[in-house]
Amino acid sequence: MDLHAFIDRFQKRLAEVEAALGDPSVFNDQKKSQEMSREYNRLKALANLGEQYQSVETEMRENEGLIASEPADSDIAQLAKEDQESLKHQFEELNSKLQIGIVPPDATDSRDTIVEIRAGAGGSESALFAADLFRMLHRYAELRHWKLEVMDSSPSDLGGFKEIIFSIKGEDVFKRLKYESGVHRVQRVPATETQGRVHTSTCTVAVLPEAEEVDVEIKPDDIEVSVCRASGPGGQGVNTTDSAVQIQHRESGLIVRCADGRSQQQNKIQAMTVLRSRLLERKIADEHAKYAAQRKAQVGTGERNERIRTYNFPQNRVTDHRIELTLYSLPSLIEGDMDSVIEPLMHHDLQSKLKEMHQ
Repeated sequence: MDLHAFIDRFQKRLAEVEAALGDPSVFNDQKKSQEMSREYNRLKALANLGEQYQSVETEMRENEGLIASEPADSDIAQLAKEDQESLKHQFEELNSKLQIGIVPPDATDSRDTIVEIRAGAGGSESALFAADLFRMLHRYAELRHWKLEVMDSSPSDLGGFKEIIFSIKGEDVFKRLKYESGVHRVQRVPATETQGRVHTSTCTVAVLPEAEEVDVEIKPDDIEVSVCRASGPGGQGVNTTDSAVQIQHRESGLIVRCADGRSQQQNKIQAMTVLRSRLLERKIADEHAKYAAQRKAQVGTGERNERIRTYNFPQNRVTDHRIELTLYSLPSLIEGDMDSVIEPLMHHDLQSKLKEMHQ
């Protein structure tokens, strides 16, 4: 792929954005100024990559000329050949990074994220698997120095979760975690199984970009707020006050409940955040449907035959069915080593977008 035209485009757009940011009136609109600042930082990085790319390309041409002009066994030719190998490696890395930059970033990629895990088919084992998925994502968040906060949960009898909702804040959270949306299937011998038989269970995972107030406007008349007594683990305070908050959005019928906060006000704020994010996800899905009618819903019914990934414990195997990726490193994945799956998904997504751009 010839990247020179794209490099010129990056540099031209960088100059335009830089000039626009020089106008103080831009900062009267906070959302617009933030978007332009993010675009400026992205273009600045791409322009620098473009300069490095062109510099390495020039060095490679000069080296080729030197190698051609010198005797093959001369010291100069040998040094030039060694240098050429290093330059080729740099060139390939820069080429890859620039190709990533060609694809316009998703506006939601930089957002903080709300994750909802729900037990699906499989009863108690499904709830236990939901706890495993939560732990896996929690460990991954810790490894990437993200901040995770539980917003609501419904524990099961055996220590699992019927449902757990939590937020994750940090750099590129949604960009990396959006691939976790869908049905996750587990195949293993449950703790309650007395005859050693392998069972198949599922959980659904929804990954939502955290919405801002400017994304989704919710008027007081649009919602019905009710409070109730929180229940479940969380210390004495959570059981003695009417702190749990439930919000119903009248138009969409969406219902959100948050109870893990220590106060009614905190739970209301968290519930509104979840509601906005669910409404934003619907809005984004509706917009995508205009251009991609075949786009499937983010989460199916939770039945066993609907899955994005299978975790097979007896064979130490994890398979991502979207890209036919199979790894035999299930324990490390469950412990939070998720990049082994996420990176190939990101690469596949990038290649698909590049292919669409050139059709």
